[in-house]
Amino acid sequence: MLTTREGHVLELLAHGCTYGQIALRLGISVHTVTSHIKNCYRKLEVHSAAAAVMRGVELRLLAAEH
Repeated sequence: MLTTREGHVLELLAHGCTYGQIALRLGISVHTVTSHIKNCYRKLEVHSAAAAVMRGVELRLLAAEH
């Protein structure tokens, strides 16, 4: 469903990282982070970070501890 990179971005988002922090940790641009997040939202059929994290947990893409 999600690419490996999208999964990494979603995981960092779930940990409360900002787009800038995600970009630094993954060595990509903030623009690229934004693109990955948009793709996650589309694939998970959500419209917010909180909803994406919840759906990630529901689909077992993320651990329930988030």
